[in-house]
Amino acid sequence: MPKALPDPVTLPISRENLVDPPDDLRRWREEGPIRPMLFADGHVGWLATGYTAVRAVLADPRFSTRSETLHPPIGQRLSQQALTRLPGFFLREDPPEHTRFRRLLTGQFTVRRMKELEPRIEKITSDRLAAMERIGPPADLVEAFALPIPSLVICELLGVPYDDHTMFQRESAAMLNLDSTLAEMQAALEGLVDYLHKLVVSKRTDPDDGLISGLVSTGQLTDEEITGAAVLLLIAGHETTANMLAFGTYVLLNNPSQLAALRDDPSLAEAAVEELLRYLSIVHIGPVRTATEDAEVEGQLIRAGESVTLSLSAANRDPERFEDPDTLDITRHAMGHVSFGHGIHQCLGQQLARIEMRIAYPALFQCFPDLRLAIPADKVSMRSNMAIYGVHRLPVTW
Repeated sequence: MPKALPDPVTLPISRENLVDPPDDLRRWREEGPIRPMLFADGHVGWLATGYTAVRAVLADPRFSTRSETLHPPIGQRLSQQALTRLPGFFLREDPPEHTRFRRLLTGQFTVRRMKELEPRIEKITSDRLAAMERIGPPADLVEAFALPIPSLVICELLGVPYDDHTMFQRESAAMLNLDSTLAEMQAALEGLVDYLHKLVVSKRTDPDDGLISGLVSTGQLTDEEITGAAVLLLIAGHETTANMLAFGTYVLLNNPSQLAALRDDPSLAEAAVEELLRYLSIVHIGPVRTATEDAEVEGQLIRAGESVTLSLSAANRDPERFEDPDTLDITRHAMGHVSFGHGIHQCLGQQLARIEMRIAYPALFQCFPDLRLAIPADKVSMRSNMAIYGVHRLPVTW
């Protein structure tokens, strides 16, 4: 007789501990790597919390990421129809469409190309630190350091004027805010699409050496497709790294022995970045995949049409993959984490994000060796209401 399935659960986002994933995720993972889940629209699908289960779904071509197949895991989410109608938003495409965009863009994000950006990233980082020194304490590390660095880098990479950063940061935040209404999310998306479409059109007559101009010059994409790709790259290129820089700093400031090790030995930066990516898992809602045909995952049959929410934070804390996973250890070999995803949809800009963090963390603590929080740690405003977890603000002094 088949084992009875547990009742469907809803995805938890509230945390008793500001850093650790919700306790329910750990408990459910201990009970089994995959279980029934109730989605926000009433769909009964699945929640994967085990490392092996999450990797298996991400690598399996029988699971789709197309917007029209997915069910929202929680609350109000950006209209799936809106993303479906946005050409070039290749995160929501399966092969062969996804492959077409990925091939065009992969050459722009090679390890060599990213390494060539290092001097510019170092200059941007030193400029932000100099500005912090000049203005003096206290400072909001998000506004002064964590957000400007990846925003400036992605703007230069794409060919987007940084002078417009206030607008695109505002619209990006509205799209990622779980409290935004569908109308507010739709308006934010339309604002970004309108802005970037005009920019794409302008590159046809006034090109530069940015990625958008590079895509225009290929002649293989329409203006609308380039615009959709630019929307995705612009949002992902600054939101994720900015939150890792700020949240990672928050965690290190609360782990003085780990911070001291990194400050005293900057060569630990590479390992520290991988461990922080694993330990924090800022993409704390989803991703979601939907089975296009019946598929078995870890002994559980997923039927065609059923969606699976993949908990990256639970997978990255799975003790079957990482020893003592709830302890931050910047000397750990944390490669193999799923913070950048896995399979064909693995984050295109992951090498850029890694370089930005490997440069920024040591530079910050070298410049301000006595950096500390300006408010109690439990008073820091966390981004529980955002699709990307982290801190809203990080008041620091030195």
